[in-house]
Amino acid sequence: MLKKIKGLIFLAVLAAAAWFLVVEPLITFHNNEKKMEAAARRYFDLNNSQLPSGERVRTLELQKLYDAGLLDRDFYIPLTKKTCSNSNSWVKVRRENGEYKYYVYLECGYYKSSVDHEGPVIKLYGDEETTLGRGEKYKELGVKSVVDNKDGKLKIEDVIIKGNVNSKKAGTYKVRYIAYDNLSNKTEVVRTIKVVRKISSEMKDLLENDKNFKGDPNNFIMLSNMMFRVYGLDEKDDVIVVSDIDISNVNYSKLDKWLDYFYDHLNEKTKQIIVEKKYCNMKFADNHSIKLSTCNSYTEKRKIYIPSANEVLSGVDEEEYNFMRPSTISWIANSKDNKEAYVTRDTFYPPLDEETFVPYSVNDNYGVRPMFTIKGNTLIKSGDGTYANPYSIGDNKKAKGGTPLNERETGEYVNIDDVLFRIIEVDEDGTTKVISDGSIEGLDSEANSNSDKIVYNPKDKYSVAYRIINTVPEYLDTSLFIKHNVEVPVYKKEFIYGEETKVKKYNLLLAAPDTYEMFSAQTNNAFTAGSYWLRNESQKDRTAMAVGEVGVPTNMYEISHYDRFGFRVVGHLKKGTVIVSGKGTDDEPYIVK
Repeated sequence: MLKKIKGLIFLAVLAAAAWFLVVEPLITFHNNEKKMEAAARRYFDLNNSQLPSGERVRTLELQKLYDAGLLDRDFYIPLTKKTCSNSNSWVKVRRENGEYKYYVYLECGYYKSSVDHEGPVIKLYGDEETTLGRGEKYKELGVKSVVDNKDGKLKIEDVIIKGNVNSKKAGTYKVRYIAYDNLSNKTEVVRTIKVVRKISSEMKDLLENDKNFKGDPNNFIMLSNMMFRVYGLDEKDDVIVVSDIDISNVNYSKLDKWLDYFYDHLNEKTKQIIVEKKYCNMKFADNHSIKLSTCNSYTEKRKIYIPSANEVLSGVDEEEYNFMRPSTISWIANSKDNKEAYVTRDTFYPPLDEETFVPYSVNDNYGVRPMFTIKGNTLIKSGDGTYANPYSIGDNKKAKGGTPLNERETGEYVNIDDVLFRIIEVDEDGTTKVISDGSIEGLDSEANSNSDKIVYNPKDKYSVAYRIINTVPEYLDTSLFIKHNVEVPVYKKEFIYGEETKVKKYNLLLAAPDTYEMFSAQTNNAFTAGSYWLRNESQKDRTAMAVGEVGVPTNMYEISHYDRFGFRVVGHLKKGTVIVSGKGTDDEPYIVK
């Protein structure tokens, strides 16, 4: 009997709990739904003119009923002190068969009315997020389908589309697609269109119907902290760029080897946007036969090359300006035969005044302006293409004060005692290898005037090496530099990249540049850089390497006892060197300590 009584008590408690936790909340919830409907009816009794006509639907939110004083107390989520949703709860009224029908939707946490409250599902053609190059025409792809869970398929033409895209101005635009079901439940889908400065679109807009730039346009672009110029677009609308200046003086016969060295000094973001492609390298029997024509010979696919005669010739405008012809003497891709290849220059001196291309030995050293192709969808982050404000893809985040210099990149500029230097690379030992951007003002020297051999030896007081070590510190504070191993390549006769007969090693604070290292050929201020000695050494009598006033190397001619050249220097900055200020550019170089 006791067991039976206990069982009945348990059931009674269970029933009471069920009533308290389930039944009573449901009753309260449904009573609140009825109160909402009654309040809505009173509202329209008082505001009869607001009743919808035809098939229209009028919606009253719960908050509206509170504001009208038609509900005497708030609705709460059952068993809590939290109020039901005022904005998501509503009463809709619609005229059906001559009478007004009321639909109540109340949202109280877990408890929600069973009336249709969901808008239709809108599916779009295309992606909901897309990018558009500035200047490209925006094409509205439209709506694929509209389906409601109660009403089924709805008319696509009833979807309201709002929003405009100004493709001439970079920015983020939104196009809104709005649809209602038969009970006026609303759905809104947004397509986001980012109008970006896609480099191919920018160049197309500037070029109009041309494929490449001509004359002397504002087509400057900074990549890997080096100034390039946009040559034009290829057949896939990828963008071809060429270095604005010579990077080094190199043998034509060793171009491929040196271009690999150059590629290694590009930063990773630049490498990621390079497109491998074939480049024109057709041969010409003589310089008079070189004309703008369809190329009939190409390299294998590659990442880096140099301009061909076709690119140079197609860069000229009606006034004979041509940014593809340098002030120095630079190699082009075309050769005459296995022994000679062609160079170009803006003006050759007599008797070559009228020539655009001249053949020289493939083992001579002349300037190299690397050319490569970048993806057309690369985004321009800033710049207007002028020299002062070149296009930038944002491939280099500028350093903050206190940043170690050895965390920076090839090509950035550093001010040391008011002398401008440029970073060549960071060595494994943490020192930063830099090269002065021009000759040290006020310094020049003959080379070994008392000897038939011109040697680079810091222990020989007649050597350029000795004079750099002993005179440059009088003009330059060298406290941030540290002695470092310097290799002096020695050649049998001709200076040929990678074909040294031996290498002399010295531990030096400063040295002349090697003709084959980064930025040793030309500076951004080519006409004010001054002439300068190079450290490459030949066993041939009175033979050395130097660069003349306009960036042209001596190229193996016999150095007289009276020839004088200035000093550009290469050195290593201490591992602990840090940046104080600056942006690493030539006009705002890093200040270091």
